[in-house]
Amino acid sequence: MILAADMVDGIMSRWGVENYEVLATVPGATLEKLNLHHPVYDKQVPLVLGDHVSTDAGTGAVHTAPDHGMEDFEVGKAYGIDTISLVKADGTYTQAAGEFAGVHVYKADDPVCSALEREGKLVRAEKFSHSYPHCWRTKTPLIYRATPQWFISMEKENLRDDALEAIKGVRWVPAWGQNRIEAMFRQSPDWCISRQRTWGVPITLFIHKETQELHPDTQNLIEAAAKEIEKGGIDAWYDIDTTELLGSDADQYEKVLDTLDVWFDSGVTHESVLRPRTELGQFPADMYLEGSDQHRGWFQSSLKTSIAMNGVAPYKQVLTHGFTVDGKGRKMSKSLGNVIAPQEVMNELGADILRLWVSATDYSGEMTVSKDILKQTADGYRRIRNTARFLLSNLTGFDPEQHAVAPEDMIALDRWMVDKALQLQTELHEDYQNYAFLRIYQKVYNFCEATLGGFYLDIIKDRQYTTQADSRERRSCQTALFHVAEALVRWIAPILSFTADEIWQHLPGKRGDTVFYETWYEGLTALPGDAELGRDYWSRIYSVKEAVNKCLEEVRGRGEIKGSLSAEVTLYCEGDLAKDLQYLGEELRFVLITSEATVAPVSDAGDAEPTSHEGLLVKVNPAGHAKCERCWHHRADVGQSEQYGDLCGRCVTNVEGQGESRSFA
Repeated sequence: MILAADMVDGIMSRWGVENYEVLATVPGATLEKLNLHHPVYDKQVPLVLGDHVSTDAGTGAVHTAPDHGMEDFEVGKAYGIDTISLVKADGTYTQAAGEFAGVHVYKADDPVCSALEREGKLVRAEKFSHSYPHCWRTKTPLIYRATPQWFISMEKENLRDDALEAIKGVRWVPAWGQNRIEAMFRQSPDWCISRQRTWGVPITLFIHKETQELHPDTQNLIEAAAKEIEKGGIDAWYDIDTTELLGSDADQYEKVLDTLDVWFDSGVTHESVLRPRTELGQFPADMYLEGSDQHRGWFQSSLKTSIAMNGVAPYKQVLTHGFTVDGKGRKMSKSLGNVIAPQEVMNELGADILRLWVSATDYSGEMTVSKDILKQTADGYRRIRNTARFLLSNLTGFDPEQHAVAPEDMIALDRWMVDKALQLQTELHEDYQNYAFLRIYQKVYNFCEATLGGFYLDIIKDRQYTTQADSRERRSCQTALFHVAEALVRWIAPILSFTADEIWQHLPGKRGDTVFYETWYEGLTALPGDAELGRDYWSRIYSVKEAVNKCLEEVRGRGEIKGSLSAEVTLYCEGDLAKDLQYLGEELRFVLITSEATVAPVSDAGDAEPTSHEGLLVKVNPAGHAKCERCWHHRADVGQSEQYGDLCGRCVTNVEGQGESRSFA
């Protein structure tokens, strides 16, 4: 016996041999090309060396079948051992297999072992589990067969090098897509484009029965076959009599019955779909979009065919997304029962929730989805939708052509709000250019949640609801709401299409039939660089309001006040912060939504509470005056009017339409 030295003891134990002797040890390389007599057939076979053989199990020596495995095929090429195609397409051995002819490879174990035993060459037989390729769809075992195929060379005509050069001129989103496809192209072997299926697009070629050479008039024959297929469909190729196309050459040539690799079919969509259909745009396509597995599939086959045919990439950009997994990170499959059907989500939550989930997910990797995640997405959607509803409901009676206030005449806070929307729109424009949908969702949500809902909309409610209907203060506020709504509906149109279309139908003013024909809103204006109350000022006030809100919540939690309007606050601070707050004057209470707000020096703070805003202390006291039934502020002048005994002086003025209205915030 010739065995691998490291395996002798294990093999002897497995064979049940107790007494044995190692006669000699030699390097395996010295045995290379030694001829061995085949145990069944009357033939000599050479001993070859292969790097893919390990000493985990077995004997250290293996059979080599170049027809039935990639590694064996490569070893065979290195030693000049040709394939002999002993296995037919139905999995049975050919006549060349001698006594095993007609036996299916899955059932050959017993006949082979019987033949070895007959020849006195069977040392031991036992069954064991073997890891071997299976079809992932049908879960049935597969075998490798070496058969004649049609290839596209990656080296001839510089196809590989030209493709690698073209990749550099394509925009890859995410950027790592470029490295991935470059690596695959460098490792890509010649492209096998033929398949032996009973369905598919035929390879319309004729080959000589003896020489296997292509017919010399191949190009014209392909065109003739194409015309027949145009008339009779794909089956025309299989049905047509060879004589109709070849005439007197028909006896010497035979039709190729192989079908094209489906990646070739999809890989030429730039030629068969994009070019003929002008409504799809021009060649090259603006973008190809697919999953990350398509770097070895559609993205690659499209690039190969387009470089070969046109000398350029078929796309300007390629966007890659990950795959959907369940809440536990498992691939979705029917067998696991963890599939969430898009139609079910749309029936239960609406299509826009599904669209928003995609936008709110980092699509560059695996995308996790579950009912809980979709519920969270629905909560986020409601915030955006409710914000839009608030904007629309407060534009009742507003005609932008008649009532819009010019930027320079708007109340300072309103003008800041429009500027804030313009800043966000600039960021979103860049994010859309980069297909950064997650950032878009986060920014729009935060704008609705914090900037609008947590600050601006709260402040303007009093002005919107209690000032005179046609006052500058109210119209300025409505103008800001109108500009924000016009911008918001465009921001969300690509990701919340149905909601955006619904908003569009209810916005005031003249407009087109659909938001989807619109471009970015151009009515937003920036604050002048020299504005006294600029961006930084309102950012500081925003921070103060957040800090005061926390103090009010703590006091309300202790049951000392019912709400912010039932409170009076004193803000203790110094320096620039004190100047910022004092500049607001009477408007400070409207910004903080309290019935009274006073600014005092820190030296008077006493038992005031420190806040999250540096240098600011706050003291909250229950309001000491009666409540106005119209604005709900607790004011000292409530009840002073004989006609309106339950209103404060400001509300009396607004109801009677006399005197000056507020004009700052």
